[in-house]
Amino acid sequence: MSTASVTARPGAVLADLLPSSRVRDAALVLGGAALTGVAAQIAVPVPGSPVPVTGQTFAALLVGTTLGARRGVAALALYAAAGLAGVPWFAQGGSGTSVSFGYVLGMLLAAAAVGALARRGADRSPLRMAGTMLLGEAIIYAVGVPYLAFAAHMSATAAIAAGLTPFLIGDALKAALAMGVLPTAWKLTNKS
Repeated sequence: MSTASVTARPGAVLADLLPSSRVRDAALVLGGAALTGVAAQIAVPVPGSPVPVTGQTFAALLVGTTLGARRGVAALALYAAAGLAGVPWFAQGGSGTSVSFGYVLGMLLAAAAVGALARRGADRSPLRMAGTMLLGEAIIYAVGVPYLAFAAHMSATAAIAAGLTPFLIGDALKAALAMGVLPTAWKLTNKS
């Protein structure tokens, strides 16, 4: 199947531009999990917060968007399962559960949401891509912040202050980056 016929097909995500096979899908899922694990090692501690700023959430949202909901969730499920089993690829080389594990769980749900939106073309225009990324981030926080409050025995206010507020500017920058990268990738593939 040519690139032009794939990009013209409604419901395609960027990963669908590759020739279809089970080997491709397995490689994409493994690659998505590995990308998220590597990006989690880009970590900057946040004073007063047990949660660092990482590249993990950005990678997880890109994985969901480029692979689609089914493969994106599979990649994030593999990432979570391997981390729970002891692979040190959560933020700052961590594994197992921690006070920030809720964000990993939120990434699973976010990958499903952004992947489903990408299948509806949300990754093809800058404005829709920004909204998709912000929705994905909101889903991650909707799970991560309450989990942080519970696991760290914090009040809701303290969990918001430690697990949400310090990350808002970075998330806006991630959304801005995504709104340039993914629509541009689609434009480049449509020109070939």
